[in-house]
Amino acid sequence: LRNALANNELQLYIQPIAKLGENRFVMAEVLVRLREEEKKLLPPGDFLPVFEQYGMMPDLDRWVVSQIVQRIVRHAPGGFRQFSINVAGKTLLDERFPEHVSRTLRQFGVPAQALCFEIDEIDVLGALDAAVRFSAKVRSLGCQGAIDGFGRRSASFAPLKSLRIDYFKVDGSITRNILSSDTALNKLRTIVRVAQTIKVGVIAEFVEETEILVRLFALGVGYAQGFGIARPTPVDAGPQGQ
Repeated sequence: LRNALANNELQLYIQPIAKLGENRFVMAEVLVRLREEEKKLLPPGDFLPVFEQYGMMPDLDRWVVSQIVQRIVRHAPGGFRQFSINVAGKTLLDERFPEHVSRTLRQFGVPAQALCFEIDEIDVLGALDAAVRFSAKVRSLGCQGAIDGFGRRSASFAPLKSLRIDYFKVDGSITRNILSSDTALNKLRTIVRVAQTIKVGVIAEFVEETEILVRLFALGVGYAQGFGIARPTPVDAGPQGQ
């Protein structure tokens, strides 16, 4: 894994996030794949647990930040101006990580608003103090923040009193079931209502069907991501962010 980081054997993909009602992409989530010797790309589930086991997730997150910032300077991947990066629970505890972000942005002259950091809801609920400190530091740089997988456990808004974020990323277990489950539908309605009150954007994840997309727009969801919007593509592929 250390060799993979040192030799850039990991490959970045990006998946667009669309603004509903305007028919345009506004942001892209950065995804990571690992290239094996036989050139096969491994999905995150096959190698991220090993990074986690050996305490190397902060190293991986640093690598992702460095790589995407350098790509922004060279060719603005996919034509996008903002990229969303997932950060691990261990990274929230790494006090030097925000310094790495700041130093990398300054080194390459990239504006901080080009980056949005996603914190998983499980990590927010399990380490709220660390999440609050991390969010405050990256926001002080000018970056944005999101809670990923929101509503997976419960649509709890209590942490938001101290955690300032810009987006809820609604968990796919809710999005996929809004047409068939009153529980999922009501949970999404609650999320949208609270988000509108506190002026936080709502991104629906795992959108795969047109009928769901139409319903999301009717419910007031502002953004959507998933195979029904666009599939992930290599970071060095052609323009998408139109």
